[in-house]
Amino acid sequence: MPQPSRPRLTRDTVLARALERADTIGLDALSMRALAAELGVVPMALYKHVANKDELIDGMVDLVWAEVDPPELGNPDTPWRDALRARAVSLREALRRHPWAVGLMESRMRPGLANLAAHNALLGRLREAGFPFRATVHVTSVLDAYVYGFALQERTLPFDTPEESGEVAAAKEQTLPPEVALRFPYLLEVVAELAQSGYDYDEEFATGLDLILQAVERIQP
Repeated sequence: MPQPSRPRLTRDTVLARALERADTIGLDALSMRALAAELGVVPMALYKHVANKDELIDGMVDLVWAEVDPPELGNPDTPWRDALRARAVSLREALRRHPWAVGLMESRMRPGLANLAAHNALLGRLREAGFPFRATVHVTSVLDAYVYGFALQERTLPFDTPEESGEVAAAKEQTLPPEVALRFPYLLEVVAELAQSGYDYDEEFATGLDLILQAVERIQP
């Protein structure tokens, strides 16, 4: 009885499966050998599509960039502030789906087309809004640093929801020795408040982003 034909292996297939694996097990645990086994091929078959693991990661990072909604160029009807806010939110959401990519989004020496398009769109939207070159670079740097830093902090948190954050804060409050209240009253105030109300990272992200955009608006020509 003839065996069913195996789906043709392509670069897109390799990258998509590698992305899924990294999301599940983390990038450090991803190997070319394990990926080949997942795809049902010998490891050498992968090297027809990616030269090595570094090139594989280049492609994976570009897939993450492809999920980021870039600001639309040549459309003055959309306020630049709304466009920048939407882009920052989209980037954060992509990093929440792919936490292994935090720290890699700006480090690739061979950026893909989605990577290049995303950066070009952000720079272009600011330039089209009248920001001078140097201010455009500053604003881009600050926005990305904020999103990446926020995503890195989220990745290491011991909770996922405001309710869970309240439980963690309450547990931490119970373990603090009495002298802490005297030595660090403002810190204890934060812990006690979070134990009651929780910590909503979506709200905190939006608040911090608005603070940055308000500052950017002050330097708009």
